[in-house]
Amino acid sequence: MITTTMNTTNHSGDDMPKSDEEWKRILTPEQYTVLREKGTEAPGTGALLHEKRAGMYRCAACGNELFSAETKFDSGTGWPSFDKAIPGSVNLVRDESHDMERTEVVCARCGSHLGHVFDDGPKETTGKRYCMNSVCLAFEENKTLDNPNNA
Repeated sequence: MITTTMNTTNHSGDDMPKSDEEWKRILTPEQYTVLREKGTEAPGTGALLHEKRAGMYRCAACGNELFSAETKFDSGTGWPSFDKAIPGSVNLVRDESHDMERTEVVCARCGSHLGHVFDDGPKETTGKRYCMNSVCLAFEENKTLDNPNNA
């Protein structure tokens, strides 16, 4: 089961949208604003913030696997947080917008903005907090995964 606000298509290679007009046709207006224009959804409003089932979080724009549910934790920030991305799934970009120095997280496949990563995550794991916008993610439930968050 996939939980998202759109029908996620697994885009890759030649079928990847190449223009703003193509992206606008496949994304909701909110998704387009966040994924393609580097917007941010309001804290505490995301559909996946309290998701606890076992599964995989994918890029809502292209379907790329980004985070295992096993790496999700409650950061108290109002956005879904993860301590580790799937290797090779994201790129990190220096972000100096809004008079701040941060590290932006973008999808390695389609280049869409996902959120930011910070060094204030769980010390017992990676110490990282990938702070993601729910609207950028599609959740695919996997009932066969053994996830301690499934309480």
